[in-house]
Amino acid sequence: MTNIFKDARFHDEAAARAWFESILWPDGRVCPHCQTVNNSTPKASMPGRYRCKTATCRKDFTVTVGTVMERSHAKLTQWAVAFTMAGASKKGFSAHQLHRQLGCEYNTAWFLHHRVMEAMRAGGLDLPPMGGEGKIVEADETYYGSKKIKRTTRSDGKPLKTGRGRSGSTNKRPIVTLVERGGKVRSFHVPRADKATVQKIVRDNIAHESRLHTDESRLYSGIEAFFASHETVNHTAKEYARGDVHVNSAEGFFGVFKRGMRGVYQHCSEKHLHRYLAEFDFRYNHRASLGWTDESRIVEAVKGASGKRLTYHQVN
Repeated sequence: MTNIFKDARFHDEAAARAWFESILWPDGRVCPHCQTVNNSTPKASMPGRYRCKTATCRKDFTVTVGTVMERSHAKLTQWAVAFTMAGASKKGFSAHQLHRQLGCEYNTAWFLHHRVMEAMRAGGLDLPPMGGEGKIVEADETYYGSKKIKRTTRSDGKPLKTGRGRSGSTNKRPIVTLVERGGKVRSFHVPRADKATVQKIVRDNIAHESRLHTDESRLYSGIEAFFASHETVNHTAKEYARGDVHVNSAEGFFGVFKRGMRGVYQHCSEKHLHRYLAEFDFRYNHRASLGWTDESRIVEAVKGASGKRLTYHQVN
């Protein structure tokens, strides 16, 4: 990462602006208000600002309008550093690390960090189902951190007993992850990892022609009716693989996620956990084994900034 920071986009506002424009406007300047292309003029007195020439629009805009960078007081060179650190760091980068790199106030670095993580989020209703005919998708759940409001009773009103193993995870934050074997990952932070919640996530996100692999958890009992097959490994009996049946890809993802959270971030409030998961999902989905490089990963993160404006009120 040291060599890449010699690029002009990290030291010159004009170069940073040109870099962002080349990524977000590859076919020419796009007015974010009326979506017309190459029908605007630059304002000589304000570098980087353009006015739409469409008669019904005539509005000013910059490359940051309609993105997570909109209305930010941070310099474009600082945004370039933030996106680069996000794309080139295997286990994440903290706001403190960004704060030291930029020499800015910590609250500025914190907002840059969270907005970049939002740019890395793959959301919307157009996500295709994972897997398909002949493909394997692993489903598994894990628990990280402590819930803000802890449960003290069971659903039937009896006192809740906690301890080691699954019972000790009751007051931790549940995470459900789906991994297409050799492909992408999709993670969800849920209020409670019960059978109805987990099975809905699995059914809604995995193509029904897929082979589903899980452990022996009762959360998945009965789900075989929705897929080509449902094969399990018995972790309780120390069975971790049987032929090609395993959930090791999901376990490996959890390992990277938890090492990053403990070693880089150290603390994460529950209301922001979904954004940290989105960052680790993005990095896994754009890993080197799928043909991605640091630079192409950085560019993809910048592309994800469009249409995801995140205000200060939303991240508080």
